[in-house]
Amino acid sequence: MKVDLLDPSLFERGEFWPVLAWLRANDPVHRHAEPDGPGFWVVSRYEDIVGVYGDQENFSSRYGMRLDSDAEAVSAVAQRMLIVSDPPDHTHLKRVLGKMFAQAELETIGHLVRRVVHDVLTEAVEAGELDFLDAAKKIPNHVVCSLMDIPRADWEWVGDITTEAFEGADEETRRAAHGEIFLYFTELLADRRKNPGTDFVSRVAHDRRATDVPGEERPLTDEEIVFNCNGVLAGANETTRYSSAGGVLALIENPDQWTVLRAGGPAAVPAAVEEVLRWTVPGVHAMRTALRPTTVGGVRIGVGDRVTLWNVSANRDETVFPRADRFEVTRSPNRHISFGAGRHLCLGARLARMELNAFLTGLTALVDRMELLGEPRYNASNFTWGISSLPLRLRAVP
Repeated sequence: MKVDLLDPSLFERGEFWPVLAWLRANDPVHRHAEPDGPGFWVVSRYEDIVGVYGDQENFSSRYGMRLDSDAEAVSAVAQRMLIVSDPPDHTHLKRVLGKMFAQAELETIGHLVRRVVHDVLTEAVEAGELDFLDAAKKIPNHVVCSLMDIPRADWEWVGDITTEAFEGADEETRRAAHGEIFLYFTELLADRRKNPGTDFVSRVAHDRRATDVPGEERPLTDEEIVFNCNGVLAGANETTRYSSAGGVLALIENPDQWTVLRAGGPAAVPAAVEEVLRWTVPGVHAMRTALRPTTVGGVRIGVGDRVTLWNVSANRDETVFPRADRFEVTRSPNRHISFGAGRHLCLGARLARMELNAFLTGLTALVDRMELLGEPRYNASNFTWGISSLPLRLRAVP
């Protein structure tokens, strides 16, 4: 089989699944060629992927966490931006940044999430016919912008520029978008240092992180705060948007599962959330760089080799998930890795689950039937992938 995971059209057509299935069965640690580059490893089996995620000794995140990363741009933020940091800096940053998403905090945030979801779904049902992506993107955007106390007039721009920063057509476009976000948060941070509130930016601006000296702490630098506000925006926006839209499509294509979910009521929602996350897995791959000679799945990996971990493949691994190619809202256990694994488990995983829980609860309460009005379209990214257009009709519950 031809294996070209750098071909964007493969993802735009949604035709990468059989390629990954072939790799799992025949070449689970595959050496992938690269035009004008040294190539990289593709790891496709669940067990091997989880093993690399958990191996902090042999694999690093600080040299980039996606294919086509700009080495210069990564170097500028490494060890200061959570997703491209290794311990101990990663550990110290995550302890501060994660406070806002702790379980105790989420109980308060839950009221905001439920209100946002109810408003968005009510508006969508009243519209009747719509591109569901227009609704899906509002949920995480409105929640995270509220948590950061970003002015309401800026919310739409923030959502659009965040998508451009991580899904732009080329590195130049993505870099320019990141620059705009950094500038925006630099100005916002300056204001919050002078006029602090209770929002995420204010709290991080006045918190302290540990250093390499035992018992010593210091404030976060402006760069650490700005870079990680960018990361929080991306994580919050991309997962829920693509998972909620992908979940709707899966329920339309599997009407028996829509029936099961509605019949199960609120008690059925948590398992359905996990299956939607397993099925849609917006974070297609993550990358690590080998720090020393090692092996993955019995294959020798050299120092400096780039190793890509294909979460989408792990979530369809037949040895872990019975009937892996079937969407089943009652699936249990469901040990998907849509949020990664190990120390780099996504900071916003709890918030994303809360948003999807509120979304599926609201959907089953407000919507009787969902009908496609056209072909779904997908984006052309091998990094953050999902539905880019989903025209449909919503029929309200009588």
